[in-house]
Amino acid sequence: MIDQNKKENWREIIAAYGRPSVKRSVWQIINTFIPFFLLWYAAYWSLSVSYWLTLGLACLAAGMLVRIFIIFHDCCHGSFFPNRRANEVLGTLSGILTCCPFHQWRHSHSVHHATSGNLDRRGTGDIWTLTVEEYLALPRLKRLAYRLYRNPLVMFGLGPSYIFLIEYRFNRKGAKMKERLNTYLTNFGIVAIAGLLCWIIGWKAFLLVQGPVFLISGLIGVWLFYVQHQFEGTYFEKDEKWDHVDAALRGSSFYKLPKVLHWFTGNIGFHHIHHLSPRVPNYYLNHAHEENRMFQDVAPITLLSSLKSLNYRIWDENRKKLMGFGYIKQFLMKEKESTQ
Repeated sequence: MIDQNKKENWREIIAAYGRPSVKRSVWQIINTFIPFFLLWYAAYWSLSVSYWLTLGLACLAAGMLVRIFIIFHDCCHGSFFPNRRANEVLGTLSGILTCCPFHQWRHSHSVHHATSGNLDRRGTGDIWTLTVEEYLALPRLKRLAYRLYRNPLVMFGLGPSYIFLIEYRFNRKGAKMKERLNTYLTNFGIVAIAGLLCWIIGWKAFLLVQGPVFLISGLIGVWLFYVQHQFEGTYFEKDEKWDHVDAALRGSSFYKLPKVLHWFTGNIGFHHIHHLSPRVPNYYLNHAHEENRMFQDVAPITLLSSLKSLNYRIWDENRKKLMGFGYIKQFLMKEKESTQ
């Protein structure tokens, strides 16, 4: 249970961690981007030795690409560098590598932070989550679409390719010119880099290396985003009852990973702290957790327990729990019994 006094003073508690360090940020660029490029080249070199070696190196490169995405993510929040322009430049460059347009993603993700766990303001930058009543009110085709969307094979198999290769290539409705131009610049950068590499090493070699790097990093990225809010004990409330602190500390997971995985994922497992204050750079999230009991009181999920999240498909407002599709039959039976 979260201490009420600490909950009320959360701004004071978190303020000490919200100042980016240029030194630490530059070092993170060095220990992330350089290993990524070296691993990518090593994976290409290994094609002449063994493709199993290539796949091993591609897995490590994918891990570094996830870490690059976290830097991109911090730039979108303006928390990686103290300077706004520096965040935009690095965010755009890292967005090209991760196939994410900086301004577009910054907008949708800021909406996600403002509405996470709010049943009345869902739909932008989040996982499509319906309540039982909403699901039952849908026509058959939309129910089927929702079931397919929530199927792990679709969400983690086809989902990453659709999101990163197709969805992010188009501007959202109502986007301003600066955002549109940034999307065009990102698309041009992706095509230019891919085209240049295909010209230098050949399209087959490019796909044999970049294919697994993209697929593995995309799967990891979608899984992390999914498990950060779709877990046992998560938080959803109607707008009039929704609370920012509860949405952060109860509706965002503390994903307790081995230290090496925390490093590769840029400490995003401390997601409860990140949602409380997205101004905290990724390299301070673990310090904030270790130095404050308020954050340690949040129940963690582990690699093993997080697999249960695959069974959660729909929100029951009565139980205030995520349930599987099998629960719908029980719900209908109870509804039928109550009307008899």
